[in-house]
Amino acid sequence: MKRIVIVTAAAAVAAGGTVAAVSANAATGPSGAGLVAASGINWGKCEVTGPDDPMNKAQCAQVQVPLDYRHPNGRKISIAVSRYKHTDDKNYQGVLFVNPGGPGGTGIEYAPALARWMGGVGHAATAAKYDIIGFDPRGVGSSQPSLTCDKTWYDPVRPDYVPHSAKEEAVWKAKAKKYAQDCQRKWGWMLPHMRTTDAARDVDVIRAALGQQKLSWYGFSYGTYFGATYATLFPNRVKHMVLDGNVNPKTVWYDAQLEQDKAFEKNMKSWWAWTAKWNSVYGLGKSEKAVEAKYYAIRAAAKKSPIAGKIGPDELDDIVLTAGYNTGYYIPFAQALSDWANKKDASGLLDWLNTGGEDNDFVVYNAVQAADAKWPRNWNKWHNDAAKLYKEGYRFNTWSNVWFNAPIAYWPFQGGPALKLKASKGLPGMLLVQSSQDAATPVAGGYNMHKVFPSSRLVLEVGGKTHANTLNGNACLDDKVAAYLDNGALPKSAKGADAYCNAVPALNDPNPTAMTAKAAGAVPGKDLPVGRR
Repeated sequence: MKRIVIVTAAAAVAAGGTVAAVSANAATGPSGAGLVAASGINWGKCEVTGPDDPMNKAQCAQVQVPLDYRHPNGRKISIAVSRYKHTDDKNYQGVLFVNPGGPGGTGIEYAPALARWMGGVGHAATAAKYDIIGFDPRGVGSSQPSLTCDKTWYDPVRPDYVPHSAKEEAVWKAKAKKYAQDCQRKWGWMLPHMRTTDAARDVDVIRAALGQQKLSWYGFSYGTYFGATYATLFPNRVKHMVLDGNVNPKTVWYDAQLEQDKAFEKNMKSWWAWTAKWNSVYGLGKSEKAVEAKYYAIRAAAKKSPIAGKIGPDELDDIVLTAGYNTGYYIPFAQALSDWANKKDASGLLDWLNTGGEDNDFVVYNAVQAADAKWPRNWNKWHNDAAKLYKEGYRFNTWSNVWFNAPIAYWPFQGGPALKLKASKGLPGMLLVQSSQDAATPVAGGYNMHKVFPSSRLVLEVGGKTHANTLNGNACLDDKVAAYLDNGALPKSAKGADAYCNAVPALNDPNPTAMTAKAAGAVPGKDLPVGRR
């Protein structure tokens, strides 16, 4: 659920993204909270769900930015921002922006969340040195405007992702085309200004409004590309930058989807093999191939008769795909699948069903990628690439990824060219972290981001299958992150990766006899989503 920020403040900006004089007509929020003070942002309370909501300890505001940075005095939009204040005055390190990825991920809640996560792995003292800044990028969540195009896109039960005829494929193509047309009709004035470069300039406006000469950054997943874009545009304004789960700068964005299809197939097979290892618990098959066959049999049956009337083949794929992102979901999803297969109990699967209605992240996901780079506009290219991968055995994610991005094939304009990321003089060393079996951002992304920024250092989690896996309990990774954020300490340069950490067996290969499915469903470590979903 998107969190609405109830206090607004506005910062007038001049060319180059710096804060200028305070607007005399700055907007106030529903609470009537104040205008931007001359010294920066006038913070107020955040909307909360109750006394235990971590956002009670944060501050919130809206910062006004230009829609189009070529016309800084023209139309304005606003960015929702949160702040979790430092408590260590003696060792204050400045501001640390956090972005959870997406594109389209809301970040308001991540200011207190990052402090919580760091404290959870023994590094509360590091978090205490920073004012942690969360924010909803332009178009997202509590920022204004917040984009929506068609809230029925995810409504169950959807047509099968995998088209078994030209007629079935045509249904999805028409759905994607209509979605793009709905976006153009509602937001055509804003869509060309949804590039990552626009969002990076928004971040620089916020930095200036905070009265900071430099910022630090913690980016997960797409947040690595976001951070790298900021570092390319504003190298002299970077202090520290942690990039975890790196986007491949060579494949932005169409080819990145094809990379994911291959990587997710491998990770799903890992989950099926793990499930077979624990056949005594789940009864889904004694080998990876047997469990895979069982899954696809359940999927085929769900197409004919949706599980509990709500879970068809697409919904089932979407639920268990998360096991390809994060091994913390191995236990609850295997249990839910087992309960249905062996007991016809659908309650476990229904607990994880996304029933639709949250369209904002999907709009922005497509809008940013469409604006950032050129995409194929000939549908034959999309079809042939997917059909080839599927035939080669990359079955699980290939066609779902096609339809997740297909509106871009019909977008009202051709985006790009993609920004060429580069390291410029004055840019400090960054810390890159990459899991070797990350499916959402495959390992090549870490190596290629490292090549783009030669002064960076790459830490590889060997065998790690969880996407963007820092602050999840691997002390080897987390200690390196904390040391870097404390004082800029980086591993020594080496050929290939600069440092290595082994995946933690208890996290990478969980034991279902030692943890209930309910307990595992809480997913220890990061308790808010990171990445595409």
